[in-house]
Amino acid sequence: MDAIADYRTYAVISPITAAVMKGAHVDVTWGDGRLSPYHYIWLRDNCPCSECVYGVTREQVFEIADAPMEIKASKVSVTEGGSLLVEWDQGHTSQYDAGWLRAHAYDEVSLAEQAAERPKPHRWNATLAVPTFGYDAIMQDDEVLLAWLLALRDTGLSLVNGVPVEPGSLKLVANRISFIRESNFGVLFNVQSKAEADSNAYTTFNLPLHTDLPTRELQPGLQFLHCLINNAVGGSSTFVDGFEIAEALRLEDPEAFAALSETRVEFRNKGRTSDYRCRAPIIALNEAGEVTEIRMANFLRGPFSTPVERMLPLYRAYRRFIEMTREARFRYRHRLEAGQMWCFDNRRALHARDEFDPTTGERHFQGCYIDRDELLSRILVLQRLAPESGRGS
Repeated sequence: MDAIADYRTYAVISPITAAVMKGAHVDVTWGDGRLSPYHYIWLRDNCPCSECVYGVTREQVFEIADAPMEIKASKVSVTEGGSLLVEWDQGHTSQYDAGWLRAHAYDEVSLAEQAAERPKPHRWNATLAVPTFGYDAIMQDDEVLLAWLLALRDTGLSLVNGVPVEPGSLKLVANRISFIRESNFGVLFNVQSKAEADSNAYTTFNLPLHTDLPTRELQPGLQFLHCLINNAVGGSSTFVDGFEIAEALRLEDPEAFAALSETRVEFRNKGRTSDYRCRAPIIALNEAGEVTEIRMANFLRGPFSTPVERMLPLYRAYRRFIEMTREARFRYRHRLEAGQMWCFDNRRALHARDEFDPTTGERHFQGCYIDRDELLSRILVLQRLAPESGRGS
């Protein structure tokens, strides 16, 4: 009988020592003394057997609406192999792998443990030692690839050296993660000055700190910028960790933090053949109040639209955020040279470019985007294949 509906295995952190039916749930006692209740409805919903889950796709075919809300078990036991066995009143039988069951336990202690184990961003400032990797190693070694992706997930900024300077080489690196996200700028976009520019990025101007495409409902998760040639005077890159600035703002000016996390601001990208608009907070939070996204590009922002009594507080908060991005304590600077490539979390790391002089030399970068969930998916698959994959869902 199938005991797990997944593409991976789960380490048995502690064996099941007892399973007792109580009311609407089963109390499972673990070898380390932890007690985990599992409601019957939850257990039936997660039955991994071949009748409930299609073995090829590992996707559920059973729907919980087809079982009574007050479903009961006639018997529960622990198998010789250590799995939980549940026999249902309706005649169905379910078996649950101990490792999977512990990984998905929802008692108070287990939930706190799972929350503590979730990846946390490594916030940084001007003193950052940027995680740096070599092109050849990333392309040839999955262990190095995984290390790079974990650093990118947790730090939000990385540097890759030794990338071939032929146009299109960037695509080879990006495809080591997943699919490239196409935008109105193309699959790969060329960052160089041009007369008929459809973005300030394609001028010689100074670009203030920003995230790309805040005008989209979903900002691209990752951005790649590959330097093909950089002989012009100027054009250095600046990065700040938007999460670090947001947390500093939360600490130093809670009212400003609240204004930027609670007020929707419209961003607009008006081109000759397109017109993108999105209203969203500058600081996005999850259900736990943690910062998950920064949306900022002053040159793409529309007029504020908020009740009269909130207008001046919003401007004060917005100005404070920009002022903080200009503070030396947060700013990491580096001039990218030919063969180097930035890869960063575009929904976290704000980036800027100094003005450059095109009469002093050529400057040509190529860029592309990948969504953040492609990064997270690739990490999970690589971890699944690794000898020590750890916990997961």
